Order: sequence, then structure tokens, then C-alpha cells
Amino acid sequence: MFRGVSIVNLDAKGRLAIPSKHRDRLQEMCDSHLVVTVDRDRCLLLYPEPEWEGIERKFAALPALDPTARSLQRLYVGNAQEVDIDAQGRILLPQYLREFASLDKRVAFVGQGIKFELWDEQSWSARNEAALNDAAIGNLAMEAGLGSLTL
Repeated sequence: MFRGVSIVNLDAKGRLAIPSKHRDRLQEMCDSHLVVTVDRDRCLLLYPEPEWEGIERKFAALPALDPTARSLQRLYVGNAQEVDIDAQGRILLPQYLREFASLDKRVAFVGQGIKFELWDEQSWSARNEAALNDAAIGNLAMEAGLGSLTL
């Protein structure tokens, strides 16, 4: 499972260094083959290739004539790109994906279990601030039985 936030720099060519604490694990899991795609929250999602393949199969199983299903397929599968970690531990993010997520220089590399989210650093900070003030998060936690969880 991937967790934690690392702030990394995006270079002028669109290369992003994978935080060193995750490189060995990614090498073991997927031989450094990753898939990056868009997310509706205007960040990028970065998956080890085997994890992505399972998700892609679920998208492929959606009803082909359902317009909402097709929209989801176009959004997530249509924008998915394979990226490999190079010898220096970097991935090259395609320009259109960097523009989609407004990634410029400083990127929040956020572990989310089986995947990572890539956020513009300022957008990530704003999301965190909004979450701290969102009453719906507390309600969901209670409904999910997390009310007795000690953090």
C-alpha cells in the first residue's frame, strides 16, 4: 500500500522523480511500468500497471450502449498513458496530462493505497483545507462505522 505525501519538482521537459521510498516497491510490483490517467478532481492518477489492468477490465465490462459508461471509459481509459520509470527514477508525463491537472513546477505525490494522485502543490493544499472544514466527511465517517476509531 502506498501512503504519504512527497512534494517533488517537475522539470521543464515534464519529467517527475518518483519518491525514492516508492521506487523499489514499484520495481517489484510492476517492473517500473506504470499507467497515468486523469481524474474528475483535476489531478492525475498513477497506477502500477497490474493494478490498472484490473480497473481497465472493469471499465471494459460496462454496458457498451450506456452513455454514462461510455463517458467514463473515454475519460479514464481514453486518457490513460503508459509510462516507465527511467534509470534516474523519473517518469515523463505527457504535456496534455500536465495541462489537465495544471502541473507546473511543484507536484504533490500522494499515496492512496494501490495508486498515487499527482496534484499541483497549491491545489493539494487547498483540497486539504477544504476537507478539514467539510462536515460531510464527518457524517460519512460515522455512517461507515468509523466513529469509534481512535486516530
